[in-house]
Amino acid sequence: MYVGEIAALTTACCWAIAARMFQLLGAYFSPLALNLWKGVLAAGVLSIVTLFNPIDVDLSSTTIYWLLLSGFIGIGLGDTFFFRALNTIGDSQSILVAETLAPIFTALLAMIWINEWLTWQQWIGIAIVILSVDVIIKLQKRNEQQLFSLSGYVFAALAAVCQAVGAVISRDVLTSTGIDAANASLYRLLGGLAAIGILMLFMRRRFTPLKPLGKSGVKLLLWATLLGTFAALYLQMIAFANTKAAIVQTLFATSVVLSLLVAVFVGDKVNKKTFIWSLTALVGVSVLILS
Repeated sequence: MYVGEIAALTTACCWAIAARMFQLLGAYFSPLALNLWKGVLAAGVLSIVTLFNPIDVDLSSTTIYWLLLSGFIGIGLGDTFFFRALNTIGDSQSILVAETLAPIFTALLAMIWINEWLTWQQWIGIAIVILSVDVIIKLQKRNEQQLFSLSGYVFAALAAVCQAVGAVISRDVLTSTGIDAANASLYRLLGGLAAIGILMLFMRRRFTPLKPLGKSGVKLLLWATLLGTFAALYLQMIAFANTKAAIVQTLFATSVVLSLLVAVFVGDKVNKKTFIWSLTALVGVSVLILS
């Protein structure tokens, strides 16, 4: 009971914690190179896990194709579009657009593709969570100069579309085939790595670190990968296997709220309005889970 919802919230928690690690790793890698190497390392871990947990269902080549395509679009193209948005309109506006549109696009696509409908209570829960997350983002970045670039907002919207497509395909494959989360994660990640590799070759991006990692950098990369890529991707597949795609995608957005808890833990201050809207987001989560 509530397995999918708990997995989705745990995924958001993993992202919230790993985000700080990946931010530090930005001093060593370009965004695409970091995306590539964390994916390669996570794929290695998943390969070991799947050796002890072989696929126990018959998978057609078509099913494998859809899983690879899910990763190609959702991980490879989605992350790349998001990085482009970050470089154009900044992190607050990019997150605002992507996290607002992704659950909505996912809900609409799930209705069309897999005939997965939400109740009116679930729509209310989604609305509360999205509104709360949007307000928190604006409060956290209230002093940042707002940049306007149509292309930046288009890239953020495309990132949301890619997230939605990846989510619905994953949900469809997981529920129709019964494949386990580890093997589904591996196929999806391989699809994402293919997209990233192609993009890096096409754009002639550097594959190697910008400067030597050292022991501390290697340790940081390993922990960030285990938490933010391996664990998050595995839990993500468990969530999609057990809960409606739009609900899962909405719960992922709570990583913005959970990152505030991480901030408090490391000594950062959180203002009263942000705290109140965080509680409001939790109300929305409760409505989603209990409806």
